[in-house]
Amino acid sequence: MGGLIDGAAPNPNLLVGFETGDDAAVYRLNERAALVLTVDFFAPIVDDPFTYGAIAAANAMSDVYAVGGQPITALNIVAFPRSLPPEILAEILKGGASKVAEAGAIIVGGHTVDDTEPKYGLSVVGTVEPGKQIQNSTANPGDVLVLTKPLGTGVVTTALKNGKAVDDVLEVAVNSMLKLNRDAAEAMISVGANAATDVTGFGLVGHLMTMMKGSGTTAKIRRSALSVLPGVLHLLNDGIAPGGTTRNIESCADSVAWHNSITEIDRLLMCDPQTSGGLLISLPEDKTDALISDLERRGITGTIIGEVTGRDDYAVQIDP
Repeated sequence: MGGLIDGAAPNPNLLVGFETGDDAAVYRLNERAALVLTVDFFAPIVDDPFTYGAIAAANAMSDVYAVGGQPITALNIVAFPRSLPPEILAEILKGGASKVAEAGAIIVGGHTVDDTEPKYGLSVVGTVEPGKQIQNSTANPGDVLVLTKPLGTGVVTTALKNGKAVDDVLEVAVNSMLKLNRDAAEAMISVGANAATDVTGFGLVGHLMTMMKGSGTTAKIRRSALSVLPGVLHLLNDGIAPGGTTRNIESCADSVAWHNSITEIDRLLMCDPQTSGGLLISLPEDKTDALISDLERRGITGTIIGEVTGRDDYAVQIDP
Protein backbone atom coordinates (compact mmCIF):
# COMPACT_ATOMS: atom_id res chain seq x y z
CA MET A 1 0.00 0.00 0.00
CA GLY A 2 1.33 3.45 -0.83
CA GLY A 3 0.70 6.65 1.08
CA LEU A 4 -0.34 9.97 -0.50
CA ILE A 5 0.78 13.38 0.74
CA ASP A 6 -0.46 16.56 -0.97
CA GLY A 7 -1.49 14.65 -4.07
CA ALA A 8 1.88 12.98 -4.58
CA ALA A 9 2.03 9.71 -6.51
CA PRO A 10 1.93 6.52 -4.43
CA ASN A 11 5.33 5.20 -3.45
CA PRO A 12 5.43 1.43 -4.05
CA ASN A 13 7.97 1.00 -1.26
CA LEU A 14 5.65 2.45 1.38
CA LEU A 15 4.02 -0.80 2.49
CA VAL A 16 2.11 0.73 5.42
CA GLY A 17 1.24 4.41 5.58
CA PHE A 18 -1.26 6.46 7.53
CA GLU A 19 -4.45 5.67 5.61
CA THR A 20 -5.91 3.28 8.19
CA GLY A 21 -4.34 4.81 11.30
CA ASP A 22 -1.89 1.95 11.66
CA ASP A 23 0.57 1.81 14.53
CA ALA A 24 3.74 2.42 12.50
CA ALA A 25 4.84 3.09 8.95
CA VAL A 26 6.63 0.34 7.04
CA TYR A 27 9.03 1.27 4.23
CA ARG A 28 10.63 -1.40 2.04
CA LEU A 29 14.38 -1.09 1.48
CA ASN A 30 14.72 -4.24 -0.63
CA GLU A 31 13.13 -7.66 -0.97
CA ARG A 32 14.55 -8.80 2.37
CA ALA A 33 14.23 -5.79 4.65
CA ALA A 34 11.80 -2.99 5.48
CA LEU A 35 12.04 -0.23 8.06
CA VAL A 36 9.36 0.25 10.72
CA LEU A 37 9.02 3.91 11.79
CA THR A 38 7.13 5.38 14.73
CA VAL A 39 7.28 8.12 17.38
CA ASP A 40 5.58 8.67 20.74
CA PHE A 41 6.12 10.83 23.84
CA PHE A 42 4.10 12.15 26.77
CA ALA A 43 4.26 13.97 30.10
CA PRO A 44 5.06 12.10 33.34
CA ILE A 45 2.45 9.62 34.54
CA VAL A 46 4.35 8.30 37.59
CA ASP A 47 6.50 10.09 40.17
CA ASP A 48 9.76 8.17 39.79
CA PRO A 49 11.79 9.60 36.87
CA PHE A 50 13.55 6.33 35.99
CA THR A 51 10.24 4.43 35.88
CA TYR A 52 8.62 7.18 33.83
CA GLY A 53 11.41 6.99 31.26
CA ALA A 54 11.17 3.21 31.06
CA ILE A 55 7.39 3.25 30.61
CA ALA A 56 7.62 5.92 27.91
CA ALA A 57 10.21 3.84 26.04
CA ALA A 58 8.15 0.65 26.30
CA ASN A 59 5.12 2.55 25.04
CA ALA A 60 6.96 3.96 22.02
CA MET A 61 8.48 0.63 21.01
CA SER A 62 5.09 -1.08 21.31
CA ASP A 63 4.06 0.31 17.93
CA VAL A 64 6.93 -1.56 16.30
CA TYR A 65 5.90 -4.80 17.98
CA ALA A 66 2.28 -4.27 16.93
CA VAL A 67 3.21 -4.50 13.24
CA GLY A 68 5.42 -7.53 13.80
CA GLY A 69 8.72 -5.66 13.75
CA GLN A 70 11.83 -5.62 15.91
CA PRO A 71 13.15 -2.26 17.26
CA ILE A 72 16.79 -1.60 16.35
CA THR A 73 17.46 2.09 17.12
CA ALA A 74 15.79 4.93 18.99
CA LEU A 75 16.19 8.70 19.30
CA ASN A 76 15.31 10.42 22.57
CA ILE A 77 12.66 13.16 22.40
CA VAL A 78 12.86 15.41 25.45
CA ALA A 79 11.13 18.54 26.69
CA PHE A 80 12.46 19.62 30.06
CA PRO A 81 12.20 22.83 32.14
CA ARG A 82 15.40 24.58 33.23
CA SER A 83 13.85 25.00 36.67
CA LEU A 84 14.14 21.28 37.47
CA PRO A 85 17.39 19.61 38.57
CA PRO A 86 19.27 17.99 35.66
CA GLU A 87 19.59 14.84 37.77
CA ILE A 88 15.89 14.21 37.16
CA LEU A 89 16.42 14.31 33.41
CA ALA A 90 19.38 11.99 33.75
CA GLU A 91 17.19 9.44 35.53
CA ILE A 92 14.47 9.70 32.87
CA LEU A 93 17.03 9.04 30.14
CA LYS A 94 18.52 6.14 32.10
CA GLY A 95 15.07 4.59 32.43
CA GLY A 96 14.43 4.91 28.72
CA ALA A 97 17.85 3.52 27.83
CA SER A 98 17.37 0.53 30.11
CA LYS A 99 14.11 -0.45 28.41
CA VAL A 100 15.58 0.07 24.93
CA ALA A 101 18.49 -2.17 25.88
CA GLU A 102 16.06 -4.80 27.16
CA ALA A 103 14.42 -4.73 23.72
CA GLY A 104 17.79 -5.39 22.07
CA ALA A 105 17.89 -1.93 20.49
CA ILE A 106 20.19 1.06 21.06
CA ILE A 107 19.79 4.78 21.71
CA VAL A 108 21.60 6.64 18.94
CA GLY A 109 20.91 10.29 19.83
CA GLY A 110 17.98 12.61 20.28
CA HIS A 111 16.84 16.19 20.76
CA THR A 112 16.02 18.28 23.83
CA VAL A 113 14.05 21.52 24.15
CA ASP A 114 13.26 23.79 27.10
CA ASP A 115 9.59 23.51 28.09
CA THR A 116 7.45 24.27 31.10
CA GLU A 117 6.40 20.62 31.51
CA PRO A 118 8.63 17.55 31.17
CA LYS A 119 7.89 15.27 28.26
CA TYR A 120 9.78 12.22 27.09
CA GLY A 121 9.54 9.55 24.45
CA LEU A 122 11.26 7.99 21.48
CA SER A 123 11.41 8.03 17.73
CA VAL A 124 11.94 4.35 16.98
CA VAL A 125 13.24 2.52 13.93
CA GLY A 126 12.65 -1.20 13.58
CA THR A 127 12.87 -3.84 10.90
CA VAL A 128 10.50 -6.39 9.43
CA GLU A 129 10.60 -8.64 6.38
CA PRO A 130 8.51 -7.09 3.59
CA GLY A 131 5.16 -8.81 3.30
CA LYS A 132 5.35 -10.21 6.83
CA GLN A 133 4.27 -7.01 8.57
CA ILE A 134 1.00 -7.27 10.50
CA GLN A 135 -1.47 -4.44 9.92
CA ASN A 136 -4.53 -3.22 11.77
CA SER A 137 -6.68 -3.33 8.62
CA THR A 138 -6.48 -7.03 7.73
CA ALA A 139 -8.86 -8.71 10.19
CA ASN A 140 -11.13 -11.34 8.62
CA PRO A 141 -14.67 -12.49 9.41
CA GLY A 142 -14.42 -15.56 11.62
CA ASP A 143 -11.34 -14.29 13.44
CA VAL A 144 -11.06 -14.42 17.22
CA LEU A 145 -9.92 -11.34 19.17
CA VAL A 146 -7.27 -11.77 21.88
CA LEU A 147 -6.01 -9.07 24.27
CA THR A 148 -2.66 -9.51 26.04
CA LYS A 149 -2.81 -7.02 28.95
CA PRO A 150 -5.55 -6.01 31.39
CA LEU A 151 -7.25 -2.62 31.11
CA GLY A 152 -7.13 0.35 33.44
CA THR A 153 -3.71 2.03 33.36
CA GLY A 154 -5.21 5.42 32.57
CA VAL A 155 -7.50 5.22 35.59
CA VAL A 156 -4.65 4.23 37.92
CA THR A 157 -2.25 6.95 36.76
CA THR A 158 -5.04 9.53 37.02
CA ALA A 159 -5.66 8.36 40.58
CA LEU A 160 -1.95 8.86 41.29
CA LYS A 161 -2.15 12.46 40.07
CA ASN A 162 -5.09 13.01 42.40
CA GLY A 163 -3.37 11.37 45.36
CA LYS A 164 -5.82 8.47 45.44
CA ALA A 165 -3.73 5.57 44.12
CA VAL A 166 -3.11 2.73 46.55
CA ASP A 167 0.48 1.45 46.48
CA ASP A 168 -0.34 -2.15 45.58
CA VAL A 169 -2.76 -1.04 42.85
CA LEU A 170 -0.14 1.29 41.41
CA GLU A 171 2.56 -1.39 41.52
CA VAL A 172 0.53 -3.84 39.42
CA ALA A 173 -0.30 -1.13 36.87
CA VAL A 174 3.33 0.01 36.62
CA ASN A 175 4.55 -3.56 36.12
CA SER A 176 2.02 -3.97 33.31
CA MET A 177 3.17 -0.76 31.60
CA LEU A 178 6.83 -1.72 31.95
CA LYS A 179 6.33 -5.08 30.24
CA LEU A 180 7.44 -5.03 26.62
CA ASN A 181 5.05 -6.36 24.00
CA ARG A 182 7.98 -8.22 22.42
CA ASP A 183 6.99 -11.69 23.62
CA ALA A 184 3.34 -11.18 22.70
CA ALA A 185 4.41 -10.06 19.23
CA GLU A 186 6.65 -13.09 18.78
CA ALA A 187 3.77 -15.34 19.76
CA MET A 188 1.31 -13.76 17.33
CA ILE A 189 3.87 -13.92 14.52
CA SER A 190 4.61 -17.58 15.18
CA VAL A 191 0.95 -18.62 14.91
CA GLY A 192 0.12 -16.38 11.96
CA ALA A 193 -2.14 -13.56 13.14
CA ASN A 194 -4.21 -11.75 10.54
CA ALA A 195 -4.19 -8.30 12.15
CA ALA A 196 -3.09 -6.50 15.29
CA THR A 197 -2.84 -3.17 17.03
CA ASP A 198 -1.65 -2.03 20.44
CA VAL A 199 -4.16 -0.51 22.83
CA THR A 200 -3.02 2.97 23.83
CA GLY A 201 -4.51 6.47 23.91
CA PHE A 202 -7.82 5.80 22.17
CA GLY A 203 -8.70 2.99 24.57
CA LEU A 204 -9.75 -0.54 23.70
CA VAL A 205 -12.93 0.48 21.88
CA GLY A 206 -11.26 3.27 19.92
CA HIS A 207 -8.44 1.09 18.63
CA LEU A 208 -10.83 -1.79 17.93
CA MET A 209 -13.09 0.57 15.99
CA THR A 210 -10.14 1.71 13.85
CA MET A 211 -9.15 -1.91 13.19
CA MET A 212 -12.65 -2.90 12.13
CA LYS A 213 -13.20 0.15 9.92
CA GLY A 214 -9.92 -0.49 8.13
CA SER A 215 -10.78 -4.16 7.70
CA GLY A 216 -14.38 -3.60 6.62
CA THR A 217 -15.58 -5.86 9.44
CA THR A 218 -17.42 -5.75 12.77
CA ALA A 219 -16.10 -6.78 16.18
CA LYS A 220 -18.43 -8.36 18.69
CA ILE A 221 -16.87 -8.28 22.15
CA ARG A 222 -18.07 -9.20 25.63
CA ARG A 223 -17.62 -6.92 28.62
CA SER A 224 -17.54 -9.94 30.92
CA ALA A 225 -14.49 -11.32 29.08
CA LEU A 226 -12.28 -8.29 29.69
CA SER A 227 -9.39 -8.50 32.13
CA VAL A 228 -9.11 -5.46 34.44
CA LEU A 229 -6.25 -4.30 36.66
CA PRO A 230 -6.91 -4.63 40.41
CA GLY A 231 -8.59 -1.62 41.99
CA VAL A 232 -9.64 0.01 38.71
CA LEU A 233 -13.38 -0.57 39.03
CA HIS A 234 -13.30 0.81 42.58
CA LEU A 235 -11.52 3.93 41.34
CA LEU A 236 -14.00 4.37 38.50
CA ASN A 237 -16.87 4.12 40.95
CA ASP A 238 -15.13 6.84 42.98
CA GLY A 239 -15.22 9.13 39.94
CA ILE A 240 -11.59 8.72 38.89
CA ALA A 241 -11.12 8.70 35.10
CA PRO A 242 -8.80 10.54 32.68
CA GLY A 243 -10.25 13.49 30.80
CA GLY A 244 -9.48 11.74 27.52
CA THR A 245 -11.90 8.94 28.34
CA THR A 246 -14.97 11.07 27.68
CA ARG A 247 -13.50 12.27 24.39
CA ASN A 248 -12.85 8.66 23.41
CA ILE A 249 -16.48 7.73 24.14
CA GLU A 250 -17.71 10.66 22.08
CA SER A 251 -15.42 9.89 19.14
CA CYS A 252 -16.85 6.40 18.66
CA ALA A 253 -20.50 7.25 19.29
CA ASP A 254 -21.62 6.62 15.70
CA SER A 255 -19.62 3.41 15.24
CA VAL A 256 -20.27 1.45 18.43
CA ALA A 257 -23.43 -0.37 19.53
CA TRP A 258 -23.54 -0.62 23.33
CA HIS A 259 -25.87 -3.24 24.81
CA ASN A 260 -28.40 -1.54 27.07
CA SER A 261 -27.01 -3.39 30.09
CA ILE A 262 -23.54 -1.85 29.62
CA THR A 263 -23.09 0.71 32.40
CA GLU A 264 -21.37 4.08 32.32
CA ILE A 265 -18.54 2.54 34.37
CA ASP A 266 -18.17 -0.14 31.67
CA ARG A 267 -17.92 2.52 28.98
CA LEU A 268 -15.31 4.44 30.92
CA LEU A 269 -13.27 1.27 31.37
CA MET A 270 -13.38 0.26 27.71
CA CYS A 271 -12.51 3.77 26.53
CA ASP A 272 -9.83 4.38 29.17
CA PRO A 273 -6.66 5.74 27.45
CA GLN A 274 -3.97 3.15 28.01
CA THR A 275 -0.23 3.69 28.31
CA SER A 276 1.90 0.80 27.08
CA GLY A 277 -1.22 -1.33 26.78
CA GLY A 278 -1.41 -4.84 25.39
CA LEU A 279 -1.64 -6.13 21.86
CA LEU A 280 -5.10 -6.66 20.40
CA ILE A 281 -4.71 -9.60 18.04
CA SER A 282 -7.13 -10.85 15.37
CA LEU A 283 -6.44 -14.39 14.23
CA PRO A 284 -8.18 -17.44 12.74
CA GLU A 285 -10.20 -19.43 15.27
CA ASP A 286 -8.22 -22.61 14.62
CA LYS A 287 -5.01 -20.85 15.69
CA THR A 288 -6.36 -19.41 18.93
CA ASP A 289 -5.43 -22.30 21.23
CA ALA A 290 -1.86 -22.25 19.92
CA LEU A 291 -1.59 -18.52 20.57
CA ILE A 292 -3.00 -18.74 24.10
CA SER A 293 -0.63 -21.62 24.91
CA ASP A 294 2.39 -19.78 23.52
CA LEU A 295 1.47 -16.64 25.46
CA GLU A 296 1.12 -18.65 28.67
CA ARG A 297 4.52 -20.24 28.07
CA ARG A 298 5.94 -16.70 27.90
CA GLY A 299 4.21 -15.63 31.11
CA ILE A 300 1.45 -13.68 29.37
CA THR A 301 -2.27 -14.13 29.95
CA GLY A 302 -4.04 -13.88 26.62
CA THR A 303 -7.76 -13.16 26.98
CA ILE A 304 -10.30 -14.01 24.28
CA ILE A 305 -12.62 -10.99 24.25
CA GLY A 306 -14.76 -11.60 21.16
CA GLU A 307 -14.83 -12.32 17.47
CA VAL A 308 -14.90 -10.66 14.05
CA THR A 309 -17.88 -10.87 11.69
CA GLY A 310 -18.80 -9.40 8.34
CA ARG A 311 -19.51 -5.68 8.46
CA ASP A 312 -22.75 -4.81 10.22
CA ASP A 313 -24.34 -1.42 10.90
CA TYR A 314 -21.62 -0.75 13.48
CA ALA A 315 -17.88 -1.32 13.59
CA VAL A 316 -18.05 -2.57 17.18
CA GLN A 317 -20.83 -4.31 19.07
CA ILE A 318 -20.43 -4.64 22.84
CA ASP A 319 -22.43 -7.25 24.73
CA PRO A 320 -22.53 -8.02 28.49
